[in-house]
Amino acid sequence: MNIVLLESLGVADSVIQAQVQKLEQMGHSFTAYDKNTDPAVQQERCSDADVVMLANMPLDAVAVENADHLQFINVAFTGVDHIPVEQAKEKGIAISNASGYATQAVAELCISFMIQLLRNVKDTEQRCRQGATKDGLVGNLLCGKTVGIVGAGAIGKKVATLAKAFGCKTLAYNRSTVDDPSIDSQVSLEELLQESDIVSLHCPLTDQTRHLIDSEQLALMKPSAILINTARGDVVNQKALAQALESGLIAGAALDVFEKEPPLATDHPLLHTPNTLVTPHIGFASQESLEQRADIVFNNLYSWLEGNQVNAI
Repeated sequence: MNIVLLESLGVADSVIQAQVQKLEQMGHSFTAYDKNTDPAVQQERCSDADVVMLANMPLDAVAVENADHLQFINVAFTGVDHIPVEQAKEKGIAISNASGYATQAVAELCISFMIQLLRNVKDTEQRCRQGATKDGLVGNLLCGKTVGIVGAGAIGKKVATLAKAFGCKTLAYNRSTVDDPSIDSQVSLEELLQESDIVSLHCPLTDQTRHLIDSEQLALMKPSAILINTARGDVVNQKALAQALESGLIAGAALDVFEKEPPLATDHPLLHTPNTLVTPHIGFASQESLEQRADIVFNNLYSWLEGNQVNAI
């Protein structure tokens, strides 16, 4: 098999080289490239590949269309909305993801966002750097707040577990029944938005969830509520959220994802809204998580080579 890695997995070269040696001993070839989003370059690199591996770099449809030998796309990421899934399936190409590798990392970031917003960390830090005080910026505790989890999969449940440890009430909106001790109640989206002090998004991006949070949904939230998005940018209508923050319809937001992968244009509206924390998609990016991701994605590969696909999409 001709195996092609289209971008770095963010782990030490020694980790990759150990896998390369193993694959070559099995009779396979392995080629690793630096990230390149040019469709023509992707097409060339995939042209003779039997297996393509990548993380969260968008994979252009033309690369898949012209990869006549491609049998398996091994995605070192949880979401797969950045690859042409339907086109690949039409060609009979198997797809696996690395679900689970970033559960703890994303959940911890969410809790951090909650505390930073509630305690006015961004504004008080700036005050301190300017030689000023906290006057007028005394914050609130996470303890006692109602946290609404939109999408109670592995990450959503982990966020709920951590929130319970801080003394929060937890609500969940999920398409299937949730049976988990960290979730106090499963409710409709409308009820969750109306009752929650903090709304944390953890659903995948699909045709059904695109702009799941729009002007109408934001208007249901408490004026004191905050929104946290570590899922996918387009789950939220970015323009509507910016307007809600500017008008004081909601109290704040923390965003690790946007409608496009950072870097963002410096005039992006959500980079200039009040009481807004923004990070360039760091939720998954802990060293421990990246090492776990590499283990998962190579296990995906070996399992598929043995005829036993795991983590199938």
